Amino acid sequence: MYAIISDVHSNLDALRAVIDDIRKRTPSVGILFLGDIVGYGPEPNECIEIIKDIASFLIAGNHDWASVGLTDIEYFNPDAREAILWTQNVLRVEGSEFLKGLPLTAEVGDIFLVHGTPKEPQDWHYLIYLEDAEENFNYFKGNICFLGHSHIPFIIERAGDGSLRTLGKRVKIKSGSRYIINPGSVGQPRDRDPRASYAILKGDEVEIIRVAYPIENTQRKMKTLGLPRALIERLALGR
Repeated sequence: MYAIISDVHSNLDALRAVIDDIRKRTPSVGILFLGDIVGYGPEPNECIEIIKDIASFLIAGNHDWASVGLTDIEYFNPDAREAILWTQNVLRVEGSEFLKGLPLTAEVGDIFLVHGTPKEPQDWHYLIYLEDAEENFNYFKGNICFLGHSHIPFIIERAGDGSLRTLGKRVKIKSGSRYIINPGSVGQPRDRDPRASYAILKGDEVEIIRVAYPIENTQRKMKTLGLPRALIERLALGR
């Protein structure tokens, strides 16, 4: 049994709410983390310490690597770039070293973990559409791939006959099928639902779960620190 979380983005209030929800549901669950502890939000060091403590398996996201000089920040839009530069200035040495050591991918039994795409994890591509998924099924061996990056939760099934379909938020894992699953974002959802998002894999069932958190607290911290206005406002809009 695993809880799968991704894209915390230095949002401590959202992370704490998700952890509380996980512990209420499944107190002894293992946690898989899909990248982007930092970026955008106000509390990178605190989020790093928590993720280090709770996650059984961790991989890097593009903001993690950008914050320690492993990814070119010119790749990012101006607001994201400004937040990365701010993060670089406030990261503690131990947190920076931790982010530098995160791998691009991991395998946990039949589960493949990646932030962007299985095909080219180092290029931080987005996987959103069925045609993107169709190609990427060829680049991992297990039955399930969990990924993040887009901040949009989904479950895509590839049946034994090769057909693809997008499923609901609670799904039975079928023998003979394979899956690409995005648990959504803890710290900056982009599917028009501002609640934090994560997934639980329990036996042959996977469920995407939403958790409310005090968004205004995070917004207030960001405003005090002078982070970009657009990044503050988008939290309440879920986009």
